[in-house]
Amino acid sequence: MDRVRIDVGRSARCPDTLAYSWEVTVDGTPLAGSILEVHEIPAVLACGDCGADPPISVPVFRCPCGSTSTSVVSGQELLVTSLELCPV
Repeated sequence: MDRVRIDVGRSARCPDTLAYSWEVTVDGTPLAGSILEVHEIPAVLACGDCGADPPISVPVFRCPCGSTSTSVVSGQELLVTSLELCPV
């Protein structure tokens, strides 16, 4: 069975939505019937005020210190990490 593995950042995309739509997306293509394995990358901020790098679980880009001077340092990825394709 063909298999596609991807890393998906939690802040940028919804991994559940990708997994749900995979079958519809590949229907009628050579990847029809393949398995999509999603590895979720947690979203992590960098705080410009206190220097902390807290993970976030909701789309609120505020540091626990209260600062909004933050930037996302991980969790925006969308990367195909491997393909396993069976010969026809």
